[in-house]
Amino acid sequence: MARSLNVPLGTIGYWKHRDRANRGECPGRHDPKCPRCDGRDLDEPAYCYLLGLYLGDGHISHYSEHRVPNLMITCTESWPGLMDACEAAMRAVFPENATCRVRKTGCRNVKVYSKHLHCLFPQHGPGRKHERRIALEPWQQVIVDAHPWEFVRGLIHSDGCRITNWTIRTVAGERKRYEYPRYFFTNASDDIRRLYTDTLDKLGVEWTHCTRHGNPFNISVARKASVALMDAHVGAKY
Repeated sequence: MARSLNVPLGTIGYWKHRDRANRGECPGRHDPKCPRCDGRDLDEPAYCYLLGLYLGDGHISHYSEHRVPNLMITCTESWPGLMDACEAAMRAVFPENATCRVRKTGCRNVKVYSKHLHCLFPQHGPGRKHERRIALEPWQQVIVDAHPWEFVRGLIHSDGCRITNWTIRTVAGERKRYEYPRYFFTNASDDIRRLYTDTLDKLGVEWTHCTRHGNPFNISVARKASVALMDAHVGAKY
């Protein structure tokens, strides 16, 4: 039938499913519970990590009124471990919902489908995140305060990196090369950068603005003790 109508096979399957659902012929199907609407337990560390990923490289799509919204996190092919961690967090936060990975050029979109995405991610809205106000709801802030490192880890794994910097210094008349690790977080949203730096302040991590081309979009962590803290709780992407 799909070949005869020249439509995707998945579309035929979706039509069949909707028809059976409308006639009540989908035994065992139920609407997954929501931590906000139904009081279901929430895996808070996984949620904080996923929230950080969403604020960096995620968005929520709703293609039509008949489809369930999906949360999509875009991960480059260079970090398969990040994709695994992202999907594991999605399954922990939405244990009854479907997840998948969609391959694109140079990256994969890790997705989870749920009718309650807007309940758990109220930062969703029209337009780009850096062009509108982004603030945590009081209940979200309570969770982030309880699991700040997971939130920072999600932000770094989305819009951050750990690199090795180097510099040349003259010591006793001899030029020597010194290398040191450094964390960067880059985001065009003033609000998201502030969420990141406020959390670092609470954790005792020293940071500085690193302005490039006149834009203060980069937050740097380079102090030895602070880098050691980040290494212990965040680490590089993999």
